[in-house]
Amino acid sequence: MNGFRRLLKAAGSQPPIGTWIMSASPLVAEALGHAGFDWGVLDMEHSPLDVGGVVHLLQAIGNTKMLPVVRVPWNDAVVVKRVLDAGATTVLFPFVQNAEEAARAVAATRYPPDGIRGMAGMTRATHYGMRTDYPRQANKEMGVILQLETADALDQLDAICAVPGVDALFIGPADLSASMGHVGHSMHPAVMDRMARAARRAAELGKPIGTLGGNAQAVVQYRALGYSFVALSADIGLLMQGSQAALNALRNPHPEAHVHTLAEGTVTGQNGY
Repeated sequence: MNGFRRLLKAAGSQPPIGTWIMSASPLVAEALGHAGFDWGVLDMEHSPLDVGGVVHLLQAIGNTKMLPVVRVPWNDAVVVKRVLDAGATTVLFPFVQNAEEAARAVAATRYPPDGIRGMAGMTRATHYGMRTDYPRQANKEMGVILQLETADALDQLDAICAVPGVDALFIGPADLSASMGHVGHSMHPAVMDRMARAARRAAELGKPIGTLGGNAQAVVQYRALGYSFVALSADIGLLMQGSQAALNALRNPHPEAHVHTLAEGTVTGQNGY
């Protein structure tokens, strides 16, 4: 079974928590994997990540339990082919608007006669030719997640879910809010209502559905709406949040806080320095 499908099946009442990898850094990706995230999106759409970089990230994450999902920059069969040859097994397709585009995405991940993926023997996916069963097994091992990012796309949710090979849906709150006239307000009540209805309908159709929350509070709210898997911010977002929180605490200390200085020799931390 595809790894992401297996993750969702084993989740039970605790939706898997993921994050976005936008730094294109193998070290950062590996660190987040060790931090305990269940899955991570290697983002080729909005980050400086190319196919060579995807290989390095997959190698880094392979040292952790975090399951990689590669978001390709577009629903492009050539890019998908290269990403799959690099060893990706679950692909997130951005901006899918209808069933036709959904079917095109699935076809790009399958060898003929089920799709249009080109065959190659000496790839990382085939263990450089050592995995002789790969051409026969690959189709069933591929995972497809489709990102619905507009109100028009959500209107097509039933038809998109009906396309064979679609494993899960993913709602992009920021783009959805923009399409609804609420740019910059991804948690506007109207947007949240639309997302809640999408989650309910996906559940009725038996299709897992995920989304992205900018902070822990948002993740909790999306889980309450019935989302099957939710991402928490991104590597750069987590870095900025942690940095700002630490700086604010140092520059604006609360009077009642017990502040220890280096001169007192009491400053220690998990980092050991």
